Amino acid sequence: MAHAAHHPTALSVNLNKVALVRNTRHLGIPSVTRAATLCLEAGARGITVHPRPDERHIRSHDVFDLAELMQDWPDREYNIEGNPFHNLMDVAREVRARGLPLHQLTFVPDSEGQFTSDHGWSFPQDADRLRPVIAQAQALGARVSLFMDPEPGQMAAARAVGADRVELYTEPYAAAWHTPDRGQQLERYRSAAQAALEAGLGVNAGHDLNRENLTAFLKVVPGVAEVSIGHALIADALERGYAATVTDYNRCIAEAFR
Repeated sequence: MAHAAHHPTALSVNLNKVALVRNTRHLGIPSVTRAATLCLEAGARGITVHPRPDERHIRSHDVFDLAELMQDWPDREYNIEGNPFHNLMDVAREVRARGLPLHQLTFVPDSEGQFTSDHGWSFPQDADRLRPVIAQAQALGARVSLFMDPEPGQMAAARAVGADRVELYTEPYAAAWHTPDRGQQLERYRSAAQAALEAGLGVNAGHDLNRENLTAFLKVVPGVAEVSIGHALIADALERGYAATVTDYNRCIAEAFR
């Protein structure tokens, strides 16, 4: 078994798009578990899936197949994301009932048919309903990360409802990469991450991060424990292969800390 190089920021590979391609036929290819294995062998520090209620990509059996696979990688993490008021908590309970690993649940406020995640939780509006499901997730032994917009004033409230981490929604940063707004966006994320750290939260980040914009983000935004990357990484892997792609993303991460 390969061992990952331990950079300060962990790379978690989101495998939704592998499942999306597979689901267009009934042949079982490409294999989600094979993709996970190749990414882990190449040095990915974690695997992420987002099993939506409509199973448009990740299906229930994928969640359990991957959890079984992760038993062979005890130094890596398994992150399941989704809306805790849809199917996420039932999936999480079943994973734990089978005695399988589950390290992190990332709560995302998606609607059932939503195209892709595009906003974070809001406080105080979401506080009362989030507090009990965060406690339920933690009782299962999972760390809870809340998907959040980069709003510094919201971070203490996320901690107050019991969250362990926040995942900063990075699409606005990615969208501004080739515009004059890039610096302003980076400052938003730096301030939000700093506020999260000061509130006692861990900081994750994800959505539209790629090989072009990742290093600059990590150089400026403090304390990012994990980046979850799916669409861009799988797109790169179609051209470069999983191993070379994961290696290159880890290079981008390492460059930020030189």
